[in-house]
Amino acid sequence: MRPTHPGHLVGILVIVSLLSWAVVRQFYSGLFLLPWTAIPTVLLLAIGEGYSAWVTKARIARKPGTKPVEPLAVARLAALAKASAYAGTLFGGLFAGFALYTVQILDRETPRSEFFIATGSFLACTALVCAALYLEHSCRTPKDPQDSQPPT
Repeated sequence: MRPTHPGHLVGILVIVSLLSWAVVRQFYSGLFLLPWTAIPTVLLLAIGEGYSAWVTKARIARKPGTKPVEPLAVARLAALAKASAYAGTLFGGLFAGFALYTVQILDRETPRSEFFIATGSFLACTALVCAALYLEHSCRTPKDPQDSQPPT
Protein backbone atom coordinates (compact mmCIF):
# COMPACT_ATOMS: atom_id res chain seq x y z
CA MET A 1 0.00 0.00 0.00
CA ARG A 2 1.37 3.39 -0.96
CA PRO A 3 1.20 6.48 1.26
CA THR A 4 -1.65 8.89 0.64
CA HIS A 5 -0.61 11.97 -1.28
CA PRO A 6 -2.07 15.22 0.07
CA GLY A 7 -2.24 16.56 -3.49
CA HIS A 8 -4.76 13.88 -4.43
CA LEU A 9 -6.84 14.76 -1.40
CA VAL A 10 -6.83 18.46 -2.30
CA GLY A 11 -7.88 17.63 -5.87
CA ILE A 12 -10.76 15.48 -4.62
CA LEU A 13 -11.78 18.23 -2.18
CA VAL A 14 -11.91 20.88 -4.90
CA ILE A 15 -13.87 18.70 -7.34
CA VAL A 16 -16.40 17.54 -4.73
CA SER A 17 -16.77 21.09 -3.41
CA LEU A 18 -17.61 22.44 -6.84
CA LEU A 19 -20.03 19.62 -7.60
CA SER A 20 -21.67 20.04 -4.21
CA TRP A 21 -21.97 23.79 -4.71
CA ALA A 22 -23.63 23.25 -8.10
CA VAL A 23 -26.13 20.75 -6.69
CA VAL A 24 -26.94 22.86 -3.63
CA ARG A 25 -27.42 25.92 -5.84
CA GLN A 26 -30.06 24.09 -7.86
CA PHE A 27 -31.89 22.30 -5.05
CA TYR A 28 -31.28 24.37 -1.89
CA SER A 29 -34.94 25.04 -1.12
CA GLY A 30 -35.78 21.31 -1.22
CA LEU A 31 -32.89 20.10 0.93
CA PHE A 32 -33.10 19.14 4.58
CA LEU A 33 -31.39 21.23 7.24
CA LEU A 34 -27.83 20.21 8.05
CA PRO A 35 -27.45 18.31 11.32
CA TRP A 36 -25.10 19.90 13.83
CA THR A 37 -24.32 16.45 15.22
CA ALA A 38 -21.83 15.82 12.43
CA ILE A 39 -19.36 18.19 14.08
CA PRO A 40 -18.85 16.38 17.42
CA THR A 41 -19.08 12.97 15.77
CA VAL A 42 -16.31 13.66 13.29
CA LEU A 43 -14.23 15.40 15.96
CA LEU A 44 -14.48 12.32 18.19
CA LEU A 45 -13.33 10.17 15.27
CA ALA A 46 -10.40 12.52 14.70
CA ILE A 47 -9.42 12.41 18.38
CA GLY A 48 -9.62 8.61 18.35
CA GLU A 49 -7.44 8.32 15.28
CA GLY A 50 -4.95 10.85 16.63
CA TYR A 51 -4.65 8.94 19.90
CA SER A 52 -4.31 5.65 18.03
CA ALA A 53 -1.53 7.19 15.95
CA TRP A 54 0.31 8.39 19.03
CA VAL A 55 0.07 4.99 20.75
CA THR A 56 0.94 3.04 17.60
CA LYS A 57 3.99 5.18 16.92
CA ALA A 58 5.27 4.55 20.45
CA ARG A 59 4.62 0.83 20.16
CA ILE A 60 6.33 0.52 16.78
CA ALA A 61 9.34 2.45 18.10
CA ARG A 62 9.33 0.06 21.13
CA LYS A 63 9.36 2.82 23.68
CA PRO A 64 9.82 1.62 27.27
CA GLY A 65 6.57 0.55 28.92
CA THR A 66 4.78 -0.32 25.67
CA LYS A 67 3.93 -3.72 24.28
CA PRO A 68 5.08 -4.65 20.77
CA VAL A 69 2.39 -4.22 18.17
CA GLU A 70 1.23 -7.02 15.91
CA PRO A 71 1.95 -6.45 12.19
CA LEU A 72 -1.63 -7.30 11.19
CA ALA A 73 -2.97 -4.65 13.58
CA VAL A 74 -0.68 -2.07 11.98
CA ALA A 75 -1.91 -3.06 8.51
CA ARG A 76 -5.50 -2.65 9.66
CA LEU A 77 -4.75 0.75 11.18
CA ALA A 78 -3.05 1.85 7.96
CA ALA A 79 -6.12 0.78 5.96
CA LEU A 80 -8.37 2.64 8.41
CA ALA A 81 -6.20 5.74 8.06
CA LYS A 82 -6.33 5.65 4.27
CA ALA A 83 -10.10 5.14 4.23
CA SER A 84 -10.62 7.92 6.79
CA ALA A 85 -8.49 10.34 4.81
CA TYR A 86 -10.52 9.82 1.65
CA ALA A 87 -13.89 9.76 3.44
CA GLY A 88 -13.02 12.91 5.38
CA THR A 89 -12.03 14.59 2.14
CA LEU A 90 -15.28 13.61 0.40
CA PHE A 91 -17.50 14.75 3.26
CA GLY A 92 -15.38 17.86 3.74
CA GLY A 93 -15.96 18.68 0.08
CA LEU A 94 -19.71 18.28 0.50
CA PHE A 95 -19.73 20.61 3.50
CA ALA A 96 -17.42 23.09 1.76
CA GLY A 97 -19.74 23.27 -1.25
CA PHE A 98 -22.69 23.83 1.05
CA ALA A 99 -20.80 26.58 2.89
CA LEU A 100 -19.78 28.21 -0.41
CA TYR A 101 -23.40 28.50 -1.43
CA THR A 102 -24.79 29.66 1.91
CA VAL A 103 -22.11 32.33 2.37
CA GLN A 104 -23.80 34.23 -0.45
CA ILE A 105 -27.12 34.45 1.41
CA LEU A 106 -26.05 35.14 4.99
CA ASP A 107 -28.63 37.90 5.40
CA ARG A 108 -31.33 35.27 6.07
CA GLU A 109 -31.49 33.37 9.37
CA THR A 110 -31.68 29.74 8.18
CA PRO A 111 -28.82 29.96 5.66
CA ARG A 112 -26.71 31.73 8.29
CA SER A 113 -27.08 28.88 10.77
CA GLU A 114 -26.48 26.33 8.01
CA PHE A 115 -23.34 28.20 6.98
CA PHE A 116 -21.90 27.89 10.49
CA ILE A 117 -22.86 24.22 10.70
CA ALA A 118 -21.34 23.50 7.28
CA THR A 119 -18.16 25.41 8.13
CA GLY A 120 -17.81 23.63 11.48
CA SER A 121 -18.39 20.28 9.79
CA PHE A 122 -15.78 21.12 7.16
CA LEU A 123 -13.25 21.99 9.87
CA ALA A 124 -14.06 18.76 11.71
CA CYS A 125 -13.52 16.81 8.49
CA THR A 126 -10.20 18.61 8.03
CA ALA A 127 -9.19 17.52 11.54
CA LEU A 128 -10.16 13.94 10.66
CA VAL A 129 -8.04 14.01 7.51
CA CYS A 130 -5.06 15.37 9.46
CA ALA A 131 -5.46 12.69 12.13
CA ALA A 132 -5.76 10.01 9.45
CA LEU A 133 -2.58 11.18 7.73
CA TYR A 134 -0.80 11.18 11.10
CA LEU A 135 -2.06 7.63 11.79
CA GLU A 136 -0.86 6.51 8.37
CA HIS A 137 2.53 8.09 9.03
CA SER A 138 2.70 6.43 12.45
CA CYS A 139 2.18 3.00 10.91
CA ARG A 140 5.47 3.19 9.02
CA THR A 141 8.32 1.10 10.29
CA PRO A 142 11.29 3.12 11.52
CA LYS A 143 14.44 3.08 9.45
CA ASP A 144 17.20 0.90 10.74
CA PRO A 145 20.13 3.04 11.93
CA GLN A 146 22.56 0.53 10.44
CA ASP A 147 21.13 1.11 6.95
CA SER A 148 21.93 4.84 7.03
CA GLN A 149 25.60 4.36 7.96
CA PRO A 150 28.07 4.07 5.07
CA PRO A 151 29.80 0.72 4.76
CA THR A 152 33.25 0.49 6.30
